[in-house]
Amino acid sequence: MASNDKPFFVELGKRIAQLRHEHGMTQQQLAEVLGIAQQTLAHYEVARLRVPASMLPTLAETFKVQVDLLLGLAAVAVPRSGKRGPASELERSIKRIGELPKQKQRFVMEMLETVLAQANA
Repeated sequence: MASNDKPFFVELGKRIAQLRHEHGMTQQQLAEVLGIAQQTLAHYEVARLRVPASMLPTLAETFKVQVDLLLGLAAVAVPRSGKRGPASELERSIKRIGELPKQKQRFVMEMLETVLAQANA
């Protein structure tokens, strides 16, 4: 791996690991979804190996995010409807949450999960 590529793959590996944790998946579980060995995934997460570009769509689909988020080009993946116009209040709030420090993002997510769990009970 070229030395100037290393930072990109380190960050990509961190984002994959973070999303995996957020989705409550083990390396083994994600590796099975991707059709690779757990050890290969471990190497991707710490940038010992490059993540193949062909794997990005499957990762994005698995985590329900846009490929841009995996590549570090988007702070938060916001699903957009087909309509045009200004962003909805929910979309604006999601963007603002994505700009918070990680610890505060986790706190907001925990609050949302609690509210959603109560709503579904």
